Order: sequence, then structure tokens, then C-alpha cells
Amino acid sequence: MSGLQHATPGIRGFVRSLAHSPGLGRLLAVRLTSQITDGVFQAALFGAILFNPERHADPLAIAGGLAVLLLPYSVIGPFAGALLDHWDRRHVLMYANVIRAVMIGLVAVAIAAGATDTIVLIGALAVTGASRFVASGLSAGLPHVAHRDVIVATNALFTTLGAGMLAVGAGIAAVLRALFGPDNSGSALTTLGGVVIALIAGALAHGFARLQLGPDEPDDPGRSALHAVTVGLLHGARAVAGSRTVSAALSAIGAHRLVFGMNTLMLLVIGKQAGAGDGLAGVSVVAGFTAGGALLAALVTPYSVDRIGRKTTLIVALLVGAVAEVSLVTFNPVVLCISAFVLGLIGQIAKLCGDVAMQVDIGDAVRGQVFSVQDAVFNIAYVGAVALAAVAIPDNGKSVGLVVFGTVLYVIGSLVVRVVHTPYHPRHESLSDDRIQANGSHS
Repeated sequence: MSGLQHATPGIRGFVRSLAHSPGLGRLLAVRLTSQITDGVFQAALFGAILFNPERHADPLAIAGGLAVLLLPYSVIGPFAGALLDHWDRRHVLMYANVIRAVMIGLVAVAIAAGATDTIVLIGALAVTGASRFVASGLSAGLPHVAHRDVIVATNALFTTLGAGMLAVGAGIAAVLRALFGPDNSGSALTTLGGVVIALIAGALAHGFARLQLGPDEPDDPGRSALHAVTVGLLHGARAVAGSRTVSAALSAIGAHRLVFGMNTLMLLVIGKQAGAGDGLAGVSVVAGFTAGGALLAALVTPYSVDRIGRKTTLIVALLVGAVAEVSLVTFNPVVLCISAFVLGLIGQIAKLCGDVAMQVDIGDAVRGQVFSVQDAVFNIAYVGAVALAAVAIPDNGKSVGLVVFGTVLYVIGSLVVRVVHTPYHPRHESLSDDRIQANGSHS
């Protein structure tokens, strides 16, 4: 990787680095096909079961549906992280995609047979569990194929393209649903589209060399996989506690996810009050603005981190988020869309800064386990906020109290980052302040 030591930072540097690291292009291909698989499966599942007004008509039911989709990531995350730091990550990516394809096929069979929602959702839990292994493996393996000086831009590009592929997957599902119909048989055939793409992702992962994605040395070498699983979350939490940059980034992510969870439920309830057609259209428009903000983050984050460092970038992002959140008290549709764009931007900035902190400030032996801690924070905060909002929200969804609470959370998050994100070694502040340096000795 020495040829990358003086690559130009940013997206241009990433593009140049592709020529020096073929593994980077392959990892991107696995990421994109995996995200398309998720998009197809989630859209097919939503169409068949979730968020149907006839089945999920109240806020508590919506919260339950979101919990079913997201909590498995947090429950399975510790296992995924531990095994990613114990087994060859190439094998994890291969077999997790194959298992995911099999489970998607079983879910399709259950839908075609008219199985109950409970049975179908149990299958969906297994699919999302396998997806957790894939996502964590991709993040933990990235530093092995991307040099440190382009890792911010690489994360930004990977995350942005990945989000785009989720939309592509949803579009594929919509086309398949139009072809095969909305009934059980049509929904099952739509779901099967995810099987094909998951197998393609597994085949691409097979092309990596043995241990090309790490771990260089397993966590607790010589111990069993069972031992790795039992201590995985503890080792991850200990590593997070020992890194102020990672702790600060996870604090920012947690604050944003709490606010985002409350806002999500408010939007869905307001949308339902508007009626099936207008409500769905309104939710889709707001979601589009949120995605637009996340897209802009891919351009803003590398530049901001390079110029002012991760700490200042996170603090500014959270304070801007507080301003955008408090503006929601108007419940004006135009203001809501603008705020959604800004919150999508700052949420993605926090996530990108968190990913980079874990990839450059955490040792390879426990990196997968630290990503598992992030998964837990990311999803438990979101689902917990949705559950809280479900209890407190009025029938029309317009809760000034929740908006004010969200604003306070952003301010608190910025203060936590300011206090926690303190370098252990001030004499190395240029690195500890999280500017990505083109210095091979730190790769």
C-alpha cells in the first residue's frame, strides 16, 4: 500500500487508490450488491406485511414493526463482531450472504403459503441477522484495502452509494411487484429477487484472498469461537471506553438516533392523519429530502474533517441539528422538508465520523466488536426513541414537547463531544484531533 501514502485526500484520492488496491473495488462491489439485496428484501417485506394501514394503524404497532426490523441488529451484533475478529472475514462475507439467500427463500415460501405475520417476521429476523454479519464485515475489513489518507472519502462514498443501492433495490422490488402482483404469490416472487443478488454478493466475496480483510491476528488467539462470542461485547465496550474519539463519535450518533426515532414516528402519524394517498406521498417526499442531505454529507464530511478535524465537525453538525430540530415546532410542510434535509446531512456526518474513528483509532483485533457496539447504540437508541414517542405522541402526531426534547438532546450531544473528545497525548494533537494524515507510519 506504500504507493498510496501520498494520494490526494478526498474522492479524487479514492478513485486513484482503486488502481493500487484491487481489493477496494471488490469490497465496493460486495457492498453495493449487499445493499441492493437489503433494498429488495425490505421493500418486498414492507409491501407484503409491514406498515399496512389495515394491520399497523396505531403508533405502538408502528414502533413494534420497527423494533422487529432493527433490534436483531443489536442482539446479533455482539456475535457478529466477535466472530469477525476470530474468523477470516472473507469467509464470513461469503457464508453470511449464502445463509441470507437461503433465509430470504424461506421467507418467500412462507409468504406464498399464506403464513401468519409472526412466522414471516421470524424469518425476517434471521435475514436481518445475516445482514448484520455482512455489514459489519465490510466495515471491519475496509482498512485492509483502503489507505488511511483516503478512508474518510472512502467511507463517504461507500455509505452514499450503499444508500443509493437500497433505493435501487426498492425500485427493483416495485417493478417485480408490478409484474407479479400484490397478492401472496406475487409478494413471494418479488421477495425471491433478493436471493439472486445475495448469491452474487457471496460470489464476489469469494474472490478475496485468504485473510485479505483480516483479522491480522485474532482477538484472544488460540481460544474457541464460543469464547470469542461470550466476551465479544465486553471487549468491544472496553475498547470504546479506551478511545475518547470513538466514545465521542458514538455519543453524537446516539443523540442523533434518539431524535431521528422520535421524528420518524411523528412523521408517520402525521402522514396517516393525512390519508392513505396524501400521507404516503408526504412521507416519501420527506424521506427524499433526508436522503438528499445524506448525499451531501458524502461531499461535505471529507472536506470538513480534513480542514477542521472530526471533533469540531461533530460539534458543529449537532448544533446545526438543534436549530433544524427546533424549527419543526411550526409543523409547516416546507420547513419540515428543509429540516429533514439538514437532519439527514448531520446524521450522516456523525455516522461517517464514527466509522472513521473505529477504523483508524481501534486495533484490528477488536474492530469488529467495536462496530457491534456502534450497531447497538445506533439501533437501540432509535427503537427506544420510537417507543418513547409512541407513548407520548398525540393522535395528530404534532408534539411540541418531543420537538423541544429533541433539540435539547442535540445540544447535550454537542457538549458531550466537546468534553469527551479530548486527546490522551496533546503533543500528538494533529493526529489525535482526528485530521487524516497521509503518513504511512500511521496506517
